[in-house]
Amino acid sequence: MSILESPLTRKLSAFVALSSVDLETLAKFHRRRRSFKAGHQMVAEGETHQSAFILAEGWACSFKVLPDGERQIIDFQIPGDFLGLRSILFRTSDHSSEAVTKIEASEVLAADMFDSFGQAPRLATAILWAVSRDEAMAVEHLVNLGRRSAEVRMAHFLLELGARLKLVGVGDKTGFNCPLTQYHLADALGLSAVHVNRVLRQLREDGLVTFQRGRVSFDNIRGLIALAEFDTAYLDHDGPLLK
Repeated sequence: MSILESPLTRKLSAFVALSSVDLETLAKFHRRRRSFKAGHQMVAEGETHQSAFILAEGWACSFKVLPDGERQIIDFQIPGDFLGLRSILFRTSDHSSEAVTKIEASEVLAADMFDSFGQAPRLATAILWAVSRDEAMAVEHLVNLGRRSAEVRMAHFLLELGARLKLVGVGDKTGFNCPLTQYHLADALGLSAVHVNRVLRQLREDGLVTFQRGRVSFDNIRGLIALAEFDTAYLDHDGPLLK
């Protein structure tokens, strides 16, 4: 895959036109390509001097584990996303990340990131945009957990995933392939797996969305958007799901 076709380039290009210097610097990020099996822990909470990764293929998740063993998934990473970026900026990592599926990822060291900021300031701005976008999604997830009903929570979550995947070319307005289990959804949305099953069944019976056999199908995307009151403004990119 050329750097022009990489998911990260596609995502950052939604914010700024990348120059040849930017693209050359991005290509250097991909020098250390690695493969990981599903379940492999990429980043461990509390550890120091860890690497970050750029996800090229597959899905991962970031999470915190509570003292009682319960897990709260913070977010899912898809192609084009950074994993553990804070782990090279903070002295210790504040969360863990693991592969949900088999993944292909490029390892990025702190020196790589700091050198890129000096060599390609436009790229540094684009990466800051991506980090800010992740923060905006975290705010929406907090609202999801605190104020939205289970049905609205699920609808908003699936629409957000759809918009993110569409941006990097692996989803469209009809839906997307999704490897997540009901247990993943439960840990991300603050619901039990049984409740997740009920919510998905209700949304399917309402003719809005179907999640079966690893595929999310938007049966009535306008109705789903209306239910979730979903607005892509916080994602800060052109390319709404309806197009």
